[in-house]
Amino acid sequence: MEMRELTVVAGSFVGFKLLQAGVSPLLSSALTEGYGRLPPAKHNEWNSRTVSTVHALIVGLFCLYILRYDDAVNADPVWGDPNLVKLNVAITCGYLLYDLVLLASNWRAMGDSFFVCHTLYAYGYVLSRGVLPYFANFRLISELSTPFVNQRWFYEILQYPRSDRLVVANGVAMTVVFFLVRIAVMPTYWQSVFATFGTAAFERLGLAAQVAWIVSCICLDVLNIIWMYKITRGCYRVILNARKARAKASNGDGSKQNYMNNHTD
Repeated sequence: MEMRELTVVAGSFVGFKLLQAGVSPLLSSALTEGYGRLPPAKHNEWNSRTVSTVHALIVGLFCLYILRYDDAVNADPVWGDPNLVKLNVAITCGYLLYDLVLLASNWRAMGDSFFVCHTLYAYGYVLSRGVLPYFANFRLISELSTPFVNQRWFYEILQYPRSDRLVVANGVAMTVVFFLVRIAVMPTYWQSVFATFGTAAFERLGLAAQVAWIVSCICLDVLNIIWMYKITRGCYRVILNARKARAKASNGDGSKQNYMNNHTD
């Protein structure tokens, strides 16, 4: 790993920590009164999700830029010049280090910690060896669904009714974007993977890297399919509840219930 990548990792870690500890509380307090009414434990998660959204937007948009304009990586997805990809991955590694410290300090679920460590190891491998730049960058497209997932949590913690138009719109957008960046891209991704099989570039990776790459991709896509199923069910329920609430309102007996937050589903 070169000094430039180490500097970006360190800068990313410090930047996201400052955003979580200083910028997010001030900005959130100015934007919504509900933030001040939350208990301290929820403040931590709120600020963490704010950082998560910022990271997702930076990395996701940078990912799209690389896919569109980085000819070296697109021409050789296994060993192409990883200059821009390593920069994007370094930002993510800095964020993952920040998240790991946050998880440890708050003693949250160990499963989350394991997932962060596993992802950090995978991207650290890309930084150290500079291999599979196209595929590492391609996986970062999935970050574009994160802002909608976080926004769903913000609405819920602020006790927006599930029939609220903003909640419904975000739920639909989350479902559509999640499908586009995690499910619809699977055929394109795996077509590119299969195209490398049997090539000199693929053999040069070695068995350990080959197995780690393919197995981790399969596991991640299985998880994405499971999450897609759950998100689709949740979106269907939100739309159904919104329709029921509007029907009651139109009948003159649901105006009061439209502002209740009955999370029974």
